[in-house]
Amino acid sequence: VQLQASGGGLVQAGGSLRLSCAASGFIFRSNVMDWYRQAPGKQRELVAAVTSLGSTNYADAVNGRFTISRDNTKNTVYLQMNSLKPEDAAVYHCHTRQIFTDYWGKGTQVTVSS
Repeated sequence: VQLQASGGGLVQAGGSLRLSCAASGFIFRSNVMDWYRQAPGKQRELVAAVTSLGSTNYADAVNGRFTISRDNTKNTVYLQMNSLKPEDAAVYHCHTRQIFTDYWGKGTQVTVSS
């Protein structure tokens, strides 16, 4: 299983970024895919999740601003982040779980300037 996240960068508060996570090594369409984030000195937290059927779930802190989606033809999951705030700054990781094993992407840095 490989997960490769991209799309992070520096953005001003109020701006937008779109993260992508390309997946391989498993049956992508069958798996729940998640985005987590970890800021310095804080625990890793779940940001958003999308099921194999496309149902989504969001952390309260990002609900209404972030949108998770998936393209099963490209084995890719996306995180559209709008109205970014300084507190959204973190390393964002994509994640999936396969037969009781967690797999994590390397992460992509999101920096939000105020």
